[in-house]
Amino acid sequence: MNRDVLSRRDVHREITDTIAAAIEAGAKDYMMPWHQSVMRPLNAATGKSYHGVNVVVLWAAGRRRDFRSGYWATYRQWAGLEAQVRKGERGSMVVFYKSVEVERDEGEEGAQSATTAQTKLVARASWVFNADQVNGWSPPALPAQGAMEIRENAEAFIAATRADIRHGGDMAYYDPAGDFIAVPHAEQFTGTKTSTATESYYSVILHELTHWAGAPTRLARNLRARFGDHAYAMEELIAELGAAFLCADLCIANEPRLDHAAYVSSWLQLLKDDRTALFSAASKASVAATFLAELARCRAKCAPAA
Repeated sequence: MNRDVLSRRDVHREITDTIAAAIEAGAKDYMMPWHQSVMRPLNAATGKSYHGVNVVVLWAAGRRRDFRSGYWATYRQWAGLEAQVRKGERGSMVVFYKSVEVERDEGEEGAQSATTAQTKLVARASWVFNADQVNGWSPPALPAQGAMEIRENAEAFIAATRADIRHGGDMAYYDPAGDFIAVPHAEQFTGTKTSTATESYYSVILHELTHWAGAPTRLARNLRARFGDHAYAMEELIAELGAAFLCADLCIANEPRLDHAAYVSSWLQLLKDDRTALFSAASKASVAATFLAELARCRAKCAPAA
């Protein structure tokens, strides 16, 4: 079968298996494919960020193959940038959705049926190459942000959501009944080799804000109907991905949360039982991250002048 025309089921299964393998490989120290990624993957030709499951897929591919660049593009796009993919380099699979027409019969049983056309979205595979795999291209210069600016941006983002965040105790969680977030004081967090204590603190708040965004009065994220017994694991996966997306957007190193290590086996079972669960989780995480970003921008824009 030509890989460029994989069926939707094949695309879902191949990507799900790839991410499941990455989760399983990192289970020992809870290093998931979405951890320690400081930027979202960007398309070198369009300058736009990848979204949804493609973010996770490219993060996983970059880590597995030790790519340092966050820029990707198709073979044709690199050629359009007058860059050349080196001979022998293998692409990384991403997914896009294409509208196709399907025929549907209408009419009562035993009667002559009329055939109508309707469209549906079908997943298709595409292959992209990292900037580390090409010759003749240099990334655009981006303004560097200092630690103080990153911290101020994170503080402003979180404050602009106007979520009820209560400090104290030694656990972080979102309380749906009270509609508030509990988080330990920033001084209780510790740093690692790749992130500061402050970054760990912010990444935890962003995780809980993703939960907060799914409340009935906001995005009304109800997973019980489709995912049943897997609903809790699914919600935690959404919050993990949402926090990772937001950390990348805010230039914050996203570290593993060891208190979530218990979810690894349930995530693996979820992906085994439902080949589209990862796609749904990544999509809902993207929606939550966009919701929070738009909320923050609106609040900042509408804030009274000093």
